Amino acid sequence: MRLLIFGLGYTASRLAAALGDRAVVQATTRDGRGDTMAFDDAAAVERAIAAATHILSSVPPGQGGDPVLTRYGARFGDRWLGYLSSTGVYGDVGGAWVDESAPIGGGRRVERAEADAAWLARGAHVFRLPGIYGPGRSPLDRVASGKAHRVDMPGQVFSRVHVDDIVSGVIAGFDAPAGAYNLSDDCPAPQDAVMTYAAHLLGLPPPPVVPPADLSPAAQGFYAENRRVANGKAKRVLGWRPAFADYRFGLRALSATTSPATASTPPAIA
Repeated sequence: MRLLIFGLGYTASRLAAALGDRAVVQATTRDGRGDTMAFDDAAAVERAIAAATHILSSVPPGQGGDPVLTRYGARFGDRWLGYLSSTGVYGDVGGAWVDESAPIGGGRRVERAEADAAWLARGAHVFRLPGIYGPGRSPLDRVASGKAHRVDMPGQVFSRVHVDDIVSGVIAGFDAPAGAYNLSDDCPAPQDAVMTYAAHLLGLPPPPVVPPADLSPAAQGFYAENRRVANGKAKRVLGWRPAFADYRFGLRALSATTSPATASTPPAIA
């Protein structure tokens, strides 16, 4: 396998590390740092496309559409294609369960929904992801840094997924039919409950409660959407099971390496 990754960020880096000797991995970043190619280095990227058997994009869309498809999509041919999308494409469903048959494009993530549909139209494996957490980027880190808060919104729930469960889902997708797959845990839960449990694991008091009216406009938009993400298709078709099916399992596994003295601000995604 020769895998080309567009956007070597937090999740894609974990995938590249997990593949190890099973694949030759090339990747792009904005600036071509380290061993990666700059996204705008067309000559290098086109050589990598020509050599690739598999292509995965984790690059989010912009106002002009999906930059990967716009710039390089015409050269993809019949290679295996994958795209890391978002369950935000489903919009608000009032806390109901959503699976891959639910309509997309009715929420605040219009550009993401359009990119999601465009990759599906190209025959890609589209992995729709809820809130991602993992080493260095979890509620534990936010609580430990003193920057966490809770929001008093009864009935509000979110789904989550451990980064390593995304990795195992994408790897399972290498040998599966194209299409959309929700990769999420089995336990949608209120943000309050997750932050309170993270504080409990660290031996700290729960973070303060922030009224919804005091949130930023972006955060208010995020909390205006309420849904539970069903993962049955990924289990059935990919043969995938989340190792951290409950956020408590994932946070307990991470808590051994997180403390108020050692936690840092979660890194930005490239």
